Amino acid sequence: MKTVDLFVIGGGSGGVRAARIAAGHGARVALAESSRLGGTCVIRGCVPKKLMVLASRYGADFDDAAGFGWSVGQRNFDWARLHEGVAAEVGRLEAAYTAGLEQAGVIVRRESAAIDDHGVVALAGGERIRARHILIATGARPAGAAGCEGSELASTSDDFFDWPTQPDRVLVQGAGYIALELACLLQRLGSHVTLAMRGQTVLRGFDDGVREHVQQAIAEAGVNLLSGLTLTRIERHEDATLLVTLSDGSVHTVDAVLRATGRVPNTHGLGLERIGVATAVDGSIVVDEWSCTSVPGVHAVGDVTGRVMLTPAAIREGHALADALFGTRRVAIDHALVPTAVFTTPEIGVVGLSEQLAVERHRSVDVYETRFAPMKSALSGRATRMLMKVVVDRASDRVLGVHLVGPEAAEMIQLVGVALQMGVSKAQLDATLPVHPSAGEELLTLRSPVRRHG
Repeated sequence: MKTVDLFVIGGGSGGVRAARIAAGHGARVALAESSRLGGTCVIRGCVPKKLMVLASRYGADFDDAAGFGWSVGQRNFDWARLHEGVAAEVGRLEAAYTAGLEQAGVIVRRESAAIDDHGVVALAGGERIRARHILIATGARPAGAAGCEGSELASTSDDFFDWPTQPDRVLVQGAGYIALELACLLQRLGSHVTLAMRGQTVLRGFDDGVREHVQQAIAEAGVNLLSGLTLTRIERHEDATLLVTLSDGSVHTVDAVLRATGRVPNTHGLGLERIGVATAVDGSIVVDEWSCTSVPGVHAVGDVTGRVMLTPAAIREGHALADALFGTRRVAIDHALVPTAVFTTPEIGVVGLSEQLAVERHRSVDVYETRFAPMKSALSGRATRMLMKVVVDRASDRVLGVHLVGPEAAEMIQLVGVALQMGVSKAQLDATLPVHPSAGEELLTLRSPVRRHG
């Protein structure tokens, strides 16, 4: 039986990073992946989605250009060309992942794997490999569709990236960031989009001000929002269209149904129960701050742990684990301050506590907020409003959270995240000289709180 120091099950961002870093420390490493290397982010998530989001914004840019003196001629969008370009970039990144593993000396097996016994991994082809350490980095998959008859006729957020043609009418189910991102880009590329959500407001868990601002903007852009509703039945009509029945009894005729109701950890079939690896109610693997499971020698990183389902978190966790096991650096990963972007249009960038959580956790909280038209709208005539919000602990003056909605929010929140990680105070923001004219300067010129709690 072949023996390695580390066997990684899963070839996504977290698993690949852990494998490469461990190999760089001199460890003998093997990795198994039954699908394409790169995982959700590269193959069916962040990368192709962002490329399609960028494509979806050109229509508005063409319209806005007229106010700046440009004359734009006939415009035609070609879904097939976009699909081809996105696929080529995804293929390039997958090849880079593969080359990186090969150059590091990692043994790669293109097949599924499961834990067969303590310290033993069994591959689908029959090979068994002994490992000092096993890392589970299998990510997550789209959640099922309980209570909807004919749900197999719907596409998941994974399936979306393989659509060969653009549907004219789409019903999107969900109100999380994936549902909103796909609904926005489809609508801006020309599809007629209806979004059905169980609750009354989108983006549960985000700051309430952000949720309301974005929901209004999406509705004004043309997405038909139906709140308080679930899908009960999907059936195919004889002309290949889909008839969707909602919980209020209404029936909608569409060309595609896109289900984006969350993701669940990929733990089925991994053999966790054979050696007693503890899992949570949702199936996620329970780990400590060092990514160690309940069984010595078995570790887990990324979405499969259910901690923070974001690619940068998985990469940081995988890197830290490899350093701790085979290097000289041992650092626990802190998930308290995670900058997050939602690539809707308008774009969202947040880091730290929402106003609601800040009030729950701190005795006195000041909220600074502004809504304004970005400079571009002065000549474009577009009725766009940006939202900027800073949440501050009044007792210490420390900034607890920053919430942005508008153009380039993701780019701004990345650097804001650095400041919050360093414990920036509101006084330090005020003392920073702003760049003018820019949207970012608004963060530095918020003088008086709009709300005071406690």
